[in-house]
Amino acid sequence: MISISILNIKDDNEKIKLIDNLGSDFIHIDIMDGEFVSNKVDMLNLPPLATKRDIHLMVYDVYKYIDEYKKYDPEFITFHVEAVNDVIKVIEYIHSLGIKAGLSIKPNTPVNSILEYLRYLDLVLVMSVEPGAGGQKFIINSTNKIDELYSIRNDNNYSYKIEVDGGVNATTKDLCTNADMLVVGSYITKSDEPKVKYLSMR
Repeated sequence: MISISILNIKDDNEKIKLIDNLGSDFIHIDIMDGEFVSNKVDMLNLPPLATKRDIHLMVYDVYKYIDEYKKYDPEFITFHVEAVNDVIKVIEYIHSLGIKAGLSIKPNTPVNSILEYLRYLDLVLVMSVEPGAGGQKFIINSTNKIDELYSIRNDNNYSYKIEVDGGVNATTKDLCTNADMLVVGSYITKSDEPKVKYLSMR
């Protein structure tokens, strides 16, 4: 599955509408609080989107942002394990809203730090760049985490999807064969031919 990040075009409604019409599985909405990551980004005033929404919270006050962004009726809301004290409580809150819960890990956070939560999750987001900015290069050893999560899922009959975000393009996608969802941003949104780039990911 492809989830197109609109981080780099968040203020361009015409470009957002164009991306919305490409036929991707999801539109990926990145939210940043300026504290968990240095940048601050809100997307509370997006135009109506036909594509399903996949929201990634890079914030400390997760409950505040969950309550604000549930208005987009997202398929997934993903938060960072590094940002909260009670992971299970946040997962349960997201589920109580009828939304699927995802947990994200930074490049330096090992998979074994989230083992106890995997059975409760609908999605695990592997950051293949440092969170907080678009256009970074894919960190190659992220593939080890993807493969580890894939094996754990198979061994335990878990049901979470594996999503990868950061530096994903037509070349690096081939490193992510055990992932279910790829977040693609600049490669598509900064192109003069976004449809061509999107199809190259398919």
